[in-house]
Amino acid sequence: MFSHLLFGSPFVLTEGLYTGNLLFTAFCFIILMGLIKHFAWGPLSEMMDKRANKIANDINSAEKSRQEAEKLATQREEALSKSQDDASAIVNRAKDTAKQQGEQIVNSARTDAQSIKNSAQKEIEQERKDALANTKDDVANLSIEIASKIIQKELKADDQKALIDSYIEGLGKQNAR
Repeated sequence: MFSHLLFGSPFVLTEGLYTGNLLFTAFCFIILMGLIKHFAWGPLSEMMDKRANKIANDINSAEKSRQEAEKLATQREEALSKSQDDASAIVNRAKDTAKQQGEQIVNSARTDAQSIKNSAQKEIEQERKDALANTKDDVANLSIEIASKIIQKELKADDQKALIDSYIEGLGKQNAR
């Protein structure tokens, strides 16, 4: 048909098949493939390559982010565990320190109480001795006055005092029983 006008007379390879048509169709197919390759396949391949590279980069970035997140989570867990251990150690030290201070306070209070008790006992004993001595002196003076009024004669103060001391000692021994 159109091919015999373009190529001259039609060549027949087999019955009903024209070589001119075959060559024309092949030529058009090759040109069409070249045009498709130049205008469609190249940009399409380039776009697909860019898309594949972007997806691969996104997957790599996501994997790196996941690994970093796992690493940070592990670090946080370690830090939390360490801080819990530190807090526990601080609490234990505070308990130990409080216990030691409590024991020191109790021991100090006991020591102070014993010291106060001993001091009070010494003071009581001293007061008793002073009171006994004052009583002896008062009794001796009173006895001397009474005896001098009764006897109208003055005794020697040392003799009178010795007599009264022996009498008071006798009273002290009776009170001690």
